[in-house]
Amino acid sequence: MALRLPPAPFRHHSATQSLTMKTQFLTKSSSSPRLPKFSVRNVSSDTSRKLVTKVKEKLEKDHSSLPTGKNGRDDEELILWFLKDRKFSVEEAISKLTKAIKWRHEFRVSDLTEESVRRVAATGKSYVHDSLDINGRPVLVVVPSKHIPEMFDRLEDERLCVFLLEKALSRLPQGKEEILGIFDLRGFGTQNADLKFLTFLFDVLYYYYPRRLGQVLFVDAPFIFQPIWQLAKPLVKHYASLVRFCSVEDVRKEYFTESTVPLSFRK
Repeated sequence: MALRLPPAPFRHHSATQSLTMKTQFLTKSSSSPRLPKFSVRNVSSDTSRKLVTKVKEKLEKDHSSLPTGKNGRDDEELILWFLKDRKFSVEEAISKLTKAIKWRHEFRVSDLTEESVRRVAATGKSYVHDSLDINGRPVLVVVPSKHIPEMFDRLEDERLCVFLLEKALSRLPQGKEEILGIFDLRGFGTQNADLKFLTFLFDVLYYYYPRRLGQVLFVDAPFIFQPIWQLAKPLVKHYASLVRFCSVEDVRKEYFTESTVPLSFRK
């Protein structure tokens, strides 16, 4: 006959004991190691170099017809820039980078000079400020009230836009990666509205100059600008989150010193 052991007595835990056990369990669970999130910040310089090399090799193998040299398929600084933008995904960086290099070649960015955009630049509707802002960023100033969409051929306006972006980026101090954009909206009217050009500007920033625009200031925007901005917001993608509506006084006090503020914003 089999020997039967008496059942173990059921132990009833008090509410305090139950809470203590639950707390211990949660504490152990929360203390377990977590996998770090993959981001630009936790990518080591050694890993970055390896990924840059990998992109270079793949571009040479699969896109050998792309130009080389400055802003070409073997430009390591440019490759790293796009890797950062694509969170170090090699395939995504290559996809975006190849389109950017092709665009630069087709748009003939390297051929743009002060002389080639002189006629449009003379309107004063956009320029690169001589001084950096207090955060060490080059400053691109746009004055929409001086922009009349029908005055020039659209390509001329686009060339000026790209030329000034290149000029601003060429002034980046060591260790800086972003520029500041200021839209001086004083005097803006419906005759100055140009959604097509605004779309071109932000498309260029998104596809060909990613992560280069740190902030956009809309200064003294008149009431008439509000409905236009509501139409434009979906077109400018995530750049809408970089926009700050502010006053001339804000620009003077928060972004420049008395000696570096642009002349048009001085008292």
